[in-house]
Amino acid sequence: MKRALVFRGGWDGHQPVQTSDFIAAELRKRGMEVDLFNDQECLLQPGLEEKYDVIIPVWTMGSLIPGAEQALCKAVKSGVGIAGWHGGMCDAFRQNTEYQFMTGGQWVAHPGNIRDYTVEITSDDPIVAGIDKTFPMHSEQYYMHVDPSNEVLAVTRYDDSICPWIKGTVMPVVWKRHYGKGKVFFCSLGHTLDDFLNTPQSAEITVRGILWAAR
Repeated sequence: MKRALVFRGGWDGHQPVQTSDFIAAELRKRGMEVDLFNDQECLLQPGLEEKYDVIIPVWTMGSLIPGAEQALCKAVKSGVGIAGWHGGMCDAFRQNTEYQFMTGGQWVAHPGNIRDYTVEITSDDPIVAGIDKTFPMHSEQYYMHVDPSNEVLAVTRYDDSICPWIKGTVMPVVWKRHYGKGKVFFCSLGHTLDDFLNTPQSAEITVRGILWAAR
């Protein structure tokens, strides 16, 4: 049985406990063991690389404690996966640039805050296979700085109702990549639990991506 480590905290507005409890339950339904921690000290435990197959950060903003970035990056380079969603993974640890290099992107804005937009599937990868080719979202439309080496699986496009200078910009929403021997997955959806409950496509993509990233 594959095993996931979830460490959660940071800004409460992203509902780190509620969203991670939901995703953990979905992963358990699919045969994965999940350990939940409300701290970062779990990253410093001996045998991290042997004990877990995937690490799931759910920690918007904040800072990594001493030694945590090194331990996390070392584990992923060795083959442990890392996967997550929204700001819990890619608006986390803004001062830790090696972490950002590993994850492949960093949030910078969500023009218009909560708004209606469309997600477009752009790949036939198994992570998104069978998902509606387009589906609506009512949430934050993340504008991100992204690594050009990411393998993008879904995108969104910006209209001119809020920021006309970015009209037509195509922004990655879902991607996968590698960091050393480890697999990396990210989905920018999942602002709150309602995103997963009201748009089941976002939950399904996230769960599939975590399962893919697991060693």
